[in-house]
Amino acid sequence: MTATDTGSAGATDRGPGAVGAEELLALYEQMALIRRTEKAAHDLFLAGLVKGTTHLAAGHEAVAVGASAALRPGDYVFATYRGHHHAMARGASPEECLAELMSKGTGLCGAKGGSMHLTKASAGMLGSYAIVGAHLPLAAGAAWSAKLRDSGQVAVAFFGDGATNIGAFHEALNLAAVWSLPVLFICENNLYMEYTPIGDVTAVANPAADRAPAYGLPAEVLDGNDVVVVKEVVARAAERARAGDGPTVIEAKTYRHFGHSRTDPASYRPDEEVKQWLSRDPLDIARARLDDLGVPAERVAAADERVARGVEEAVAAAKAAPGPDPATALTDVWADGGSAWRT
Repeated sequence: MTATDTGSAGATDRGPGAVGAEELLALYEQMALIRRTEKAAHDLFLAGLVKGTTHLAAGHEAVAVGASAALRPGDYVFATYRGHHHAMARGASPEECLAELMSKGTGLCGAKGGSMHLTKASAGMLGSYAIVGAHLPLAAGAAWSAKLRDSGQVAVAFFGDGATNIGAFHEALNLAAVWSLPVLFICENNLYMEYTPIGDVTAVANPAADRAPAYGLPAEVLDGNDVVVVKEVVARAAERARAGDGPTVIEAKTYRHFGHSRTDPASYRPDEEVKQWLSRDPLDIARARLDDLGVPAERVAAADERVARGVEEAVAAAKAAPGPDPATALTDVWADGGSAWRT
């Protein structure tokens, strides 16, 4: 098997992932909400209100939003430390996320997770993981559970290109293939594993998709900046997984607008490369698609205005929120919710 390449031109209006004008406008608004929330996180960090580092996903929004739109509410999602977009795509609010980053009691994890561990189990968002590649076997385990229960659920592991050179990536793909698990492995290939170009240290051109044939798995390489393409490809793969046909490896080519983390100026990236990728902003691509579908510019502007108001209100609420109650410090540690009886 070889990886197939799906670009913007490959988008269609057929199949399980077809996107109409109204849905695309909703997806655009969700991407815009994520982008503006991350801008708020950036500003709050510079103001000293966010403790610890943050890894912004500006530029990656189409991967999270398009993939989530192709999933069911009960499906499982696992993400990396660059996971704000996945948490919000699965239903976390801007206020919950910003409060968590600001160590407030109203935060998504009650101030216990911070930027790198956003989790909303009630929405199937089973965590962001700071250890590179560690969550891929966890996604396989969740898929194994779904298969044993015959629940029809799909597990999705989002990961960066750097994780493809980690042993856990290969172990997870191998077991998922052997057991024909309903799991999707979605690589957000932004060309850099932290500060190193992935191509400098990897023997294949597509670090995720080109490894899939070794495990007998189908793979697709797609335009990760086009939310329509992402939804269509993920919907196809999810349908295949639910039918009992096993995993798919999806490699979404995208680009982060900022450095690896807030302490990284990203000066190692060539200016022309940055310029080229910024010209393919996921929001701009979605706007162009909306225009092609005849959606009036006024409706897009109204969506932008709703997003601006919503994030402004979220920032104010997060700033005003109380800190965490010290009495909750030892809760949520074990499956039964407590730890008092453990020594």
